[in-house]
Amino acid sequence: MPDLVETKSGRRLQVEVSGDPRGRPVFLLHGMPGSRVGPRPRSMFLYQHGARLISFDRPGYGGSDRRPGRRVVDVVEDVTAVADALGLGRFAVVGRSGGGPHALACAALLPGRVTRAAALVALAPRDAKGLDWFAGMAPSNVLEFHTAFTDPERYAARIIPRSAAIRSHPARLLEELRSELTDEDRLIVSDNSIRSMLLRNYHEALRTSPYGWIDDAIALTRPWGFDPAHIGVPVLLWHGAKDVFSPAAHFSWLAARIPRAKAVLEPKAAHFSALRALPDVLDWLLSGTPRG
Repeated sequence: MPDLVETKSGRRLQVEVSGDPRGRPVFLLHGMPGSRVGPRPRSMFLYQHGARLISFDRPGYGGSDRRPGRRVVDVVEDVTAVADALGLGRFAVVGRSGGGPHALACAALLPGRVTRAAALVALAPRDAKGLDWFAGMAPSNVLEFHTAFTDPERYAARIIPRSAAIRSHPARLLEELRSELTDEDRLIVSDNSIRSMLLRNYHEALRTSPYGWIDDAIALTRPWGFDPAHIGVPVLLWHGAKDVFSPAAHFSWLAARIPRAKAVLEPKAAHFSALRALPDVLDWLLSGTPRG
């Protein structure tokens, strides 16, 4: 099992595989900032459910080479490279938060290989018609995405020192977000197990470079390179109605445009509640995915 995969363009991707080595394959695409070691169900759960969970650092994060100017749709090339290196024909894909649009890109562009896809607390495209993109969004996210969209160089100049500070003290990111978290989200990120996974995730995400984070935000606010309405594989959309980082209006927009999407809106849940929803989402993905 390779932990470094080379793409056709010669970039290296850092990969991690967990769970049952003979299980049904599922790609888990991390959030922003995030990495291949981000929160996931325990290994025992994965073994018991026959899941082979595959994750990798998006370009610029962790151990993966940067791809300047990347778009959301470019993840398709990377998922294909990893799947080919692991000898996988068919697989499911799930993305949380910033990984959600990337999972939808795979569903749209790889219908012959993706069996099912899920997007948890995902954003809609920045150019989504009829959607007030910033409505209901936390001030920190409004500032971050507005700056990434209008002045990418200024955005990078802000993120570089912030990234360095979080790398040396990963809990700083959760402390920055605390005032905008719902009570339920505060409880979730205070759980020792989840907190430990999140801190490890943030440290690894920013270990070598701030540019995974920078390029993610810019990609999410630029045209994605595909139309969610063209997705033909089964899709599960999961969202918390109280989410202020990815407002529920984004979920509604996606649900109205993705054909036959199964849309689940939890009335009391917010952004980090998706971590607790992931095991049930994996069960849904696995039910339609053959081995390898």
